[in-house]
Amino acid sequence: MKSVFLVLLLVGCVLLVNGQEKRVYTTTSGEIIFSFADIRMNGSDVESVIRFAPVLNLQSWVNVDYTDKFGVFTGLSLRNVGFIYDVPNSNQRKKARTYNFGIPLGVKLGNLDNLFFFGGYELEIPFNYKEKTFVDEEKEDKFTVWFSKRTPTFSHSLMAGVQLPKGLTLKFKYYLTNFYKKSYSTDDEQGNPYKPYENMDVNVFYISLNFGLLKNSDFYYSGD
Repeated sequence: MKSVFLVLLLVGCVLLVNGQEKRVYTTTSGEIIFSFADIRMNGSDVESVIRFAPVLNLQSWVNVDYTDKFGVFTGLSLRNVGFIYDVPNSNQRKKARTYNFGIPLGVKLGNLDNLFFFGGYELEIPFNYKEKTFVDEEKEDKFTVWFSKRTPTFSHSLMAGVQLPKGLTLKFKYYLTNFYKKSYSTDDEQGNPYKPYENMDVNVFYISLNFGLLKNSDFYYSGD
């Protein structure tokens, strides 16, 4: 409920700023992601390994600039989000990722035609889960599930970044939602039910480079 309230609050802030001329346009960009994770298993910290995800990450923003120094944005995104870690006291390495649909809401401050800072919130829906298991650097298992019950239905994140000249963007993002659903239950090899993620906390975060692909012609709109 708190997350829903946050979304409604941000939408309300956008709608309240009216009655003035606005510049409206869309931008589309690709994203190269370098991700890590805060991982705790059975109360102990587990170190993650950097994960490089150049594909498939796309986002399209609808930008509303109220002045040349202040604007807001929303839109849609498709993002490959995951993490890598070595299972403690074993020779196993796990790689897990989801493909997510996202809806961002944020603000922009600075020279909106050149260099500016931005920050905001994004609601994401994981729709495809993949997991790989490696033993002594050899792949032992791999599976993919659509709309897996292993992950939450919705994921919430905060982002901040800087838009550099010529369309290059540097962004940091942190996922507030646990990557796994702790209540998820499955059966072990003997057919006994257990919850593999009951004692596992994973919060993914990443640094990414974004590069502009398309920008449409902007137009001006007056609410008067």
